[in-house]
Amino acid sequence: MKNDKRERILDAAEQLMSQMQNREISVNMIAKEAQIGKGSVYYYFESKEEIIEAVVERCYKRIILEFFSEMQTGSSAIDKIKLLFRSVVKEEFFGKQKNLIGSLHLHEDARLHNKMKIVAVQEFAPVLTALLQEGCSEGSIYTETPKESAEMIVAIITFFLDDSIFPADQESMYRKLKIFANVLDVNLQASPGSFDFLWKREA
Repeated sequence: MKNDKRERILDAAEQLMSQMQNREISVNMIAKEAQIGKGSVYYYFESKEEIIEAVVERCYKRIILEFFSEMQTGSSAIDKIKLLFRSVVKEEFFGKQKNLIGSLHLHEDARLHNKMKIVAVQEFAPVLTALLQEGCSEGSIYTETPKESAEMIVAIITFFLDDSIFPADQESMYRKLKIFANVLDVNLQASPGSFDFLWKREA
């Protein structure tokens, strides 16, 4: 099937991205990893950059699908936001996705770097918007502008935890998350400590 071959190309690119930096990957390498001809790759994608962009989009969509599959009915909005942030922040910056997403954090690959940030806002902000609206209905948080609040939250996290802009070790990232958690508690009028899950280590 048409989509099967396209997925094989993306699987191959993602596998290579987990092993090396984006600048080291070529269309030939992707074709070889996917076990298809180079011409077939160009049938589905115009360039290596387009393949990488598609991998990033698929990666973020996968995180969201995992979030929805783990989300429990009846959970509070704060618990759902916690699950979403755990999926995004801890997986992307501290977990198994770090090599994949980190391969785009390259000064010499600014276009893809910016693309990644745009995709993050596009994919996660609508989900977070719905959760903020739910929290407002419950009374656990308050914002007059859930959509704009969600976009800013995702943009801030994506920007400040980008170690190509702010090189930092893991401890420094946790400190930033602790500050950001306090900011969210105040600005979303949540109970103190509601967003501490952003920085507290799980037992």
